Amino acid sequence: MTATVMEPFTALTSRCVVLPASNVDTDQIIPARFLKTVSRRGLGEHLFADWRLDPDGRPKGDFPLNSSTAKGASILVAGDNFGCGSSREHAPWALLDFGFRAVISTSFADIFRNNAVKTGLLPVALPKPAHVALLELLAESPSAQVSIDLATQTVTLPDGSSHRFPLDPFARHCMLNGVDELGFLLDQESAIAEYEASHPARVSTQ
Repeated sequence: MTATVMEPFTALTSRCVVLPASNVDTDQIIPARFLKTVSRRGLGEHLFADWRLDPDGRPKGDFPLNSSTAKGASILVAGDNFGCGSSREHAPWALLDFGFRAVISTSFADIFRNNAVKTGLLPVALPKPAHVALLELLAESPSAQVSIDLATQTVTLPDGSSHRFPLDPFARHCMLNGVDELGFLLDQESAIAEYEASHPARVSTQ
């Protein structure tokens, strides 16, 4: 096994794409027919394929990810309960490959949230009032920018207000340092070797 190389996430300021639908499941994020690959590259072109593209594979002009303000945006602002449904690592892979580094919602499905942080995609759960305020601000100014600071676990909205978001301390450490769980263990190799050298080997009784 080898550790997954992730780009560290420290702070991000970006325009946003708003997809306000609630209960967006993983089969909409990346339809099952695109799960045959184990590579992360190229999955972005299939992100929200059934919503984003017409039957001939052409972008639908009225879908948020196809808007002019979406180009280069690194933050997706979603509705409640994002990433529900079946478990698939391909969902955060597709979001990352499309160019997103963070998703803001009020809540995330547990499995999606865990898969996201392991791949370098930051799930930001805002309190409902802050989420509503953000949607209103972006409706008024679609090109407005939002700032996310992982070290302080805060989101700064276009009006200057800041709001904290929760994140597991271990997940936060891994994302700040760009390592997955295996990478974290490998970083402790010298400490593990020192511990083993200072403790007598246990003799198996079996």
